[in-house]
Parts: sequence; structure tokens; C-alpha cells
Amino acid sequence: MALRPVMVNIKALDAAAVGRFWAEALGWSAYGSGVTRYVGPVGGLVWPDPVFVGVDVVPVPEPKSTTKNRTHLDLATTSTAHHTELVARLTALGATPADVGQGGQVPWTVLADPEGNEFCVLEPREIYRDTGPIAAVVVDCGDPRAMARFWGEALDWTLHEVTDEHARLRSARRTGPYLEFLRTPDAKTVPDRVHLDLLPYPGDDQATEVARLRSLGATDLDVGQGEVPWTCLSDPEGHEFCVLAPSAR
Repeated sequence: MALRPVMVNIKALDAAAVGRFWAEALGWSAYGSGVTRYVGPVGGLVWPDPVFVGVDVVPVPEPKSTTKNRTHLDLATTSTAHHTELVARLTALGATPADVGQGGQVPWTVLADPEGNEFCVLEPREIYRDTGPIAAVVVDCGDPRAMARFWGEALDWTLHEVTDEHARLRSARRTGPYLEFLRTPDAKTVPDRVHLDLLPYPGDDQATEVARLRSLGATDLDVGQGEVPWTCLSDPEGHEFCVLAPSAR
């Protein structure tokens, strides 16, 4: 038994506009699904995508706080010219420079989407040459080793690297983005506007998977969701995530 990440869930005041931004940013398409906007590869909606982790933009009534999100996307580039072009294109789409304490000497560029969700445009790195437009989903944490233990058990993904400062997992098929945990000094203080949505494999039972996650250290989370077909949980450091029902989309 294991779960797979299928979507990065982003909350937004204007889900349609933020969905369009991320579709343009990634070179993908935005697909309407009720009030949400799902962003995935072009060519028609395929869900769950067999390779990539999509983006699901969900409307909420509250704007983003000034607190930095503890989960963000890193975007891949293939050359210095591509990095320059992508930053310029994203800026034209409404992205703005963001200061998350990175200083002025880093080779990547930190931006925020039109509603302030931070993300990074990375300089070319060999490790991300085959990930597609999203190089990694990055989560700030206090203990990367502990996060690697929990998420390594929660998912069917392979642990590629773990140190006191950083942990990295990826699909066992070696496709799509990495899931990375980065040690940071700041503690979690507010609910994040970005989180992962997980899905059981066909034939696996959602309730059984949720019970397994609780046994690993996940806790139930009430965000006012009411009666919904998914289950909201927090990992041992309080990062929110959802376990979807197989028929969620």
C-alpha cells in the first residue's frame, strides 16, 4: 500500500486568473472543473497524469498573508538563455520579485505569482533535466530526516538523498518532479496556501490508507471542509495535505 502525489493544491481569491497564470508559466493548459482550475499538460485533461504532478487552483475568500508559504514550486530551466527568457515571460504574466531572505548572490530567481505565492526559477541543473517544467515541490521543515522517514513511508516514491539539511524523493519510475524537504530555521505559524493532494492506487482503499498515515504520525486536520470525499491531514511537522478518493475527479 502507498499513495502518489497527483496535484499541488494552490488556494486563490481568483482561481481562474491564477490557473491561467500557472498554465502559461508551465506551458500547460488550464481545465475547468466546477469552481476550481486544474493545470496539466496540453492535449486534453488526463487525471491523474501518469507522469507529472498537476496544479489544482481552488478559490478561497481570504487573501494570502504576508508570511512566506512553507511549500513552493521550483521551475526547471535548460540553459542560461532559457532562465532569462522564462523570468521575463513570467514577469510579463504578472509575477513579481520576492524576497524570502535569499540574498543577492544566488543563481536562481525568486518570484511570486499574482496572488503572492512564492516560487523559484532555477538555473540549469543536470539533476532536473528530465523533470518537465516543475523541477521540484519544495517544503520547508525543521528536520529533513524525519520528513524523509514519514513521506518515504507515505508514498511509493524513492528516497534519493537525505542529510541534516535536505531530503529528496522522486517517483520510482524516475519521471516528473522531485519532492524535497529543506531545513529552515523558521517554524510553521499559519496554514499554508499550497499543499499536496495524494491519491490511492486503483484497488487500494482510501480509509485504509488514511489509517496507515495516522499510524505513521499524521494527524487529522479541520480546515472547515465539512462533509467532503477527501481527508485532510497534517504530517508530523504540521504540513497540510489531502488524501483524495479514487473518484475525486
